[in-house]
Amino acid sequence: MSAPALRPFLPADTPILAAIFVASVEALTGDDYSESQQEAWAAAVDDEAVFGQRLASQLTLVATLDGVPVGFASLKGKDHIDYVYVHPGAVGQGVAAALCDALEKLAAARGAKSLTVDASDNAAEFFVKRGYEAQQRNTVSLNGEWLANTTMQKPLGENAGGQK
Repeated sequence: MSAPALRPFLPADTPILAAIFVASVEALTGDDYSESQQEAWAAAVDDEAVFGQRLASQLTLVATLDGVPVGFASLKGKDHIDYVYVHPGAVGQGVAAALCDALEKLAAARGAKSLTVDASDNAAEFFVKRGYEAQQRNTVSLNGEWLANTTMQKPLGENAGGQK
């Protein structure tokens, strides 16, 4: 099994990243969100032009395995993780960890003292294992459905990118 490689987002990546987003929501969130919530969430990338603009406006990294995009993550501003999505077929291969390691290091290099993320219920345990602590529960309206998530925060410093 090869290790994930990371590269910067390119506008041409938008369709494949939208497909990864949808596949991830549909396959990985069913234990925590209803079918109607999943549909509303997945619809967030229906307008690929808007999705691509959002990715381009942030520091977005694409993870590849053998040259094929399998995940992506983005840093909004200097201290907030906006997206972390991995294709279901690549889960468990270190993709999300590699993406988060890189974002944590980049945020620290940009002077961030901590990093926050609004983690979906299915992703919260992943972030806890990385040293993030829950700050507050949120309920957000998305395409007519209410979804819960948790704002989590991790202090950055010498050990940024490492596990607790």
